[in-house]
Amino acid sequence: MTTGHEAAPARIDTSRPHPARVYDWWLGGKDNYPVDEELGRKILAVDPTVRRGARANRRFMHRATRTLAEAGVRQFLDIGTGIPTEPNLHQIAQEVAPEARVVYADNDPIVLRHAQALLRGTAEGVTDYVHADVRDPDAILTLAARSLDLGKPVALSLVALTHYLDDEADDVHGLLKRYLKALAPGSHLVLSQVTPDLNAEAVEKAAGLFRQSGTPLFPRTLTEFSAFFDGLELLGPGVIPVSGWRPEPEDVAAQAEGIVPVYAGVARKP
Repeated sequence: MTTGHEAAPARIDTSRPHPARVYDWWLGGKDNYPVDEELGRKILAVDPTVRRGARANRRFMHRATRTLAEAGVRQFLDIGTGIPTEPNLHQIAQEVAPEARVVYADNDPIVLRHAQALLRGTAEGVTDYVHADVRDPDAILTLAARSLDLGKPVALSLVALTHYLDDEADDVHGLLKRYLKALAPGSHLVLSQVTPDLNAEAVEKAAGLFRQSGTPLFPRTLTEFSAFFDGLELLGPGVIPVSGWRPEPEDVAAQAEGIVPVYAGVARKP
């Protein structure tokens, strides 16, 4: 079933680009505005990898979700959901386990506007959406607990989100620790993150354009990204470029198109 979501829709600001809508444009979606397309095109001009990077991130989310569902995980909390693009996380999880319970969280009003229409789950499971910011763990966890049993393992996904969070101003490491502390042993953390390691010049140009638009971007090295998993048990093959994490034939074929400067990893809370 699909449950109700929180908060009345806020006004959608179309005067400045939003990362979720730029991402939607890269994926070929229609829930974006001219200002988002303009920034998307500018970034694509300086970093031609971003479109395939967006697609690689989606495929990684599919593979990680399917892997965890097949391993017995039945609860999923996806923060920074973005504009729904089928197949969504709940469709992957509930295809494996119809009884899976999924909660999405995002702070973009356009995601809220589409949540009820697009996030349709199975009758056996639960699909819910909460309108809240990743920087407010207490709010997200309280609302998520209406649909999830936080005393049992949960897969926590922040796909292509941590590079919008600063080490100091947002205390991204502290945020992740607060989420993980609230989750039961056996829970998992699913992350992907832009890195300067694999295409430094293009990534810095793209980050500069994001900053000029009002959205700070924080690419991280392998060492910096790996630190997010401290104290957790990494699943094989560990932290790796996103297309190489347990690749399927489509991912292997995509790798021939060139590098994607994004790292990914999945780890278990012991």
